[in-house]
Amino acid sequence: MMLKILVVDDDPNILELVSIQLTKAGYSVQKASNGNEALQLIEEEYPDLAVVDVMMPGMDGYTLTREIRSFTDIPVLLLTAKGELEDKEKGFLSGSDDYVVKPFEPKELQFRINAILRRYDKAVDAFIQAGPLKINRQSYEVSVGSKTLLLPLKEFELLSVLASRPSHVFTREMLLERVWGYDYEGDEQTLNVHIKRVRQRLEKLTDEVMILTVRGVGYKLEVQE
Repeated sequence: MMLKILVVDDDPNILELVSIQLTKAGYSVQKASNGNEALQLIEEEYPDLAVVDVMMPGMDGYTLTREIRSFTDIPVLLLTAKGELEDKEKGFLSGSDDYVVKPFEPKELQFRINAILRRYDKAVDAFIQAGPLKINRQSYEVSVGSKTLLLPLKEFELLSVLASRPSHVFTREMLLERVWGYDYEGDEQTLNVHIKRVRQRLEKLTDEVMILTVRGVGYKLEVQE
């Protein structure tokens, strides 16, 4: 399956240059010229990675990255004309995965993208399967056989992360960070409520897949043989 990359830049020349390079490299490319357009595309298309320009009018790249992080865990690579250390720090603090300074060699951008995608695990795959449970991250559908569910976004993300590695114990902190973002300031009660709701929904679909509580640590998804 062709990986989808979203390129966000208000400079049409950069947008075109990056798109051509990435298309040649075998990626499917989507383009957005501002933050709002990008957020809409992410919700509709769920790309595998976003390349975001820092200096954009309206919503800058840091703000856009934080917005992306608030509802999804797709990797973000920032493009910027500034190479100063504090800008790099600002980029990483907003939740970006890497940083390329303009002007850049198109090949370098490609290498960085490949490296980021290698680092990310199955949770960003478009399709996840755990036993009879199938998760389609493009249509946001969860199904078992002919039964299909549409979950609210946070519940969907939570289930996707747990199902990406069956039997693996995810700590509460890791789940909060992956689903709500590293700077989430709410309490763990939110996670408890969402886990409870996902469990109730799963029960209606199948008794072969369960979310188990690992006391004092977190949660894991188990598939009954």
